[in-house]
Amino acid sequence: MSLDRPVVVATRGSALALAQSKQILGHLEMAFPAIEFRLEVVRTTGDHLQSASLANPDAALPKGLFTKELEVALLEGKADLAVHSLKDLPTELPEGLTIGAVGPRADVRDVLLYRDRRRVESERRADAEWRPGMKERTGFDPHLSLEELPEGAVVATSSTRRAALLQHRRPDVQVVPIRGNVGTRLRKLMEDDAIDATLLAAAGLSRLMLDLDPRGALRVDPRLGPRARASVEAPPEGILASILEPNEMIPAVGQGAVAMEIRSADPEILELVSVLDHFNTRQAVTAERTFLRAFGGGCQSPVAGYARVLGHQLELSVAAFTDGRARFACLRAPVREAERLGREAADAVR
Repeated sequence: MSLDRPVVVATRGSALALAQSKQILGHLEMAFPAIEFRLEVVRTTGDHLQSASLANPDAALPKGLFTKELEVALLEGKADLAVHSLKDLPTELPEGLTIGAVGPRADVRDVLLYRDRRRVESERRADAEWRPGMKERTGFDPHLSLEELPEGAVVATSSTRRAALLQHRRPDVQVVPIRGNVGTRLRKLMEDDAIDATLLAAAGLSRLMLDLDPRGALRVDPRLGPRARASVEAPPEGILASILEPNEMIPAVGQGAVAMEIRSADPEILELVSVLDHFNTRQAVTAERTFLRAFGGGCQSPVAGYARVLGHQLELSVAAFTDGRARFACLRAPVREAERLGREAADAVR
């Protein structure tokens, strides 16, 4: 296949968005070497509001604010496809747009991040100034679990899903909001003694070329070559992390998946992105997004949904927190009946 014009790929400008968009761009260039692809950075309303909210992080930002301008670029013909973290993409797309492909899913798990006790103790000074009401700086040993968080621990997250699941397991834990990109949140964890821990997505850390050493210390992926390492923003030293399994912290709908949104009436671009469509991931996220839409995708109630393919079956685990109650369900259906499974899961937790 060949086109006589460049194919414009739209993306947000955050480090994470650029990392996953460049990955998609690389796959397309390998599959279609005769076609020119161009990356176009689009700043969204959500980016502006998120920057403004760093000093006042109380209000949640609707997900659609991070996709609107990208979709406008598609509808106006200024871009041919837009790359999104699927969890940021509303379940109802504007008329004329569709999800052309969903790439293979990355790690769906959440990560608990906290300060290393050894680092905290090495930096503590006997003559350090103390002020009334000041919280003592905490540090923890490697492989900290949610159950091992001390009573009254302060965990920073602006995800209503993470907050609800965490407080369901640990009602004594205090949740406070946090804003900014991954690098900003890691720096806040190290600099703000009022915070004991935070929660992030494993997929996001991986796409930023970060991983964990055997002790659980966050680091730049050692498998990178010198040139690649030079382009990676290293995390602050002294951060440890524990991976949380899906049964501990059910992922967000679409977490770890990257979507390629295109115009519905654009068969040439559909043919291009179709080579990146991953069947099992597509079925899993279809079940999740159908669940979210059927339950009430526009509501602010915290919900979680994670589907996985097991043989010829699709298993969907969901959670919903409404009216002060937590509801959980786990259902199965044939792989090709993802939409029915999503609707039944929504009925199960209403």
